[in-house]
Amino acid sequence: MRAVDIIRSKRDGEALSREAIESFVSGVTDGSWADYQASALLMAIVLKGMTPVETGWLTEAMARSGERVDLSHIPGVKVGKHSTGGVGDKVSIVLAPLAAACGVVVPKMSGRGLGHTGGTLDKLESIPGFQVALSLDRYRTLLEEVGCCLISQTANIAPADKALYALRDVTATIESLPLIASSVMSKKLAEGSDALVLDVKCGRGAFMKRPADARALARAMVSIGATAGVRTECFITQMDVPLGRAVGNALEIAECIEVLRGRGPADLTELVVRLGARMVRLARQAPGDEAATALVRHALESGAGLKKFRDMVAGQGGDPGVVDDAGRLPSARLTHQATAARGGIVTALDALLIGRAAVALGAGRDKKGDEVDLSAGLLLRKKPGDVVAAGEPIVELHYNDAARLQAAETLVTQAIVIGDHAPAAVPLVLGWVHDSGETMFVAT
Repeated sequence: MRAVDIIRSKRDGEALSREAIESFVSGVTDGSWADYQASALLMAIVLKGMTPVETGWLTEAMARSGERVDLSHIPGVKVGKHSTGGVGDKVSIVLAPLAAACGVVVPKMSGRGLGHTGGTLDKLESIPGFQVALSLDRYRTLLEEVGCCLISQTANIAPADKALYALRDVTATIESLPLIASSVMSKKLAEGSDALVLDVKCGRGAFMKRPADARALARAMVSIGATAGVRTECFITQMDVPLGRAVGNALEIAECIEVLRGRGPADLTELVVRLGARMVRLARQAPGDEAATALVRHALESGAGLKKFRDMVAGQGGDPGVVDDAGRLPSARLTHQATAARGGIVTALDALLIGRAAVALGAGRDKKGDEVDLSAGLLLRKKPGDVVAAGEPIVELHYNDAARLQAAETLVTQAIVIGDHAPAAVPLVLGWVHDSGETMFVAT
């Protein structure tokens, strides 16, 4: 089928046939579709949408575009994890070794930053020597020996998604339910997981801004997983405010280590324990929810999760010394304090603007192929609900290029809102969607 005909059909709001979708996916995979043609169809999908049937066909075609990993030789239930992307979201880096310390095998293929959200792979590459581009044989070996690893998609795993993922980042085609669902689930179906725990971010710093949209995405991914025989659960979590206090690659790795030491920010630790307990339950490593939570907390408090992180870093060629000395991580030459214009209470800290500020400092990409400054980023000295005095630091900016500071500082200033009254409390977990129902904790 001709690319232009498929693009025209979707532009005009028509549902694509299975043949058309498979033609698109194969064209992206073998290069017979040019980037501009693929970008045009992506934009048409963003504007016109896809039916659940189309989304399922797209997911299946992308998963079949490469190899599907067989991990059946490894005992136990293999439980994958994925986040739709947020600001300061370093959960996977903590959660994979923590769950592995509880006996869960965690296969995990991750991505790079998308727009204003950071990427797990970029963060891990701030660890000196850490290798994310591993062969599937090495991937299987690490899962057997360590119980977890975090790698990039190999050339043989959902190659269509890898090509589309890079294009979506630079063509304003990220915020699309069918594209997000098919991207996430094609990788998850191919990576060898038996069950999945997904984190759908919702709010200012997420691609899904409204709880209703996040709920629709969660339902779509749970449905795709069920159809494929992979038990899938989705948590919907708050992303109006950055998660934790570090935003930026090396800064976030340092915070991950603090969490695994039991000294991390309360919000990040809470979410890690919540998701980790579900992974433990799905892997049948605990008889009930309370026991699963206790097991995760013990792995956190005993240092077992930290040891597993050290083993994972060493297994992937990284310097395990960063666990004991965060000074081994890349460090920016310059810092600048964004301070409170008045005294009061921090009532908002816009995650979207903070994420954009991190990109402005060099911690993310404006276009495909941009080099990332692994040491750049921000530390949040205050968060909503904290009392501040006039002139007190709220956000600390870390950077190497002075020309980048002004734009980043402007965004940070816009992100900070100071008032006289504490903001209303919003739960970190907004909802839970699974194969037997759903629970929402906020109005949709």
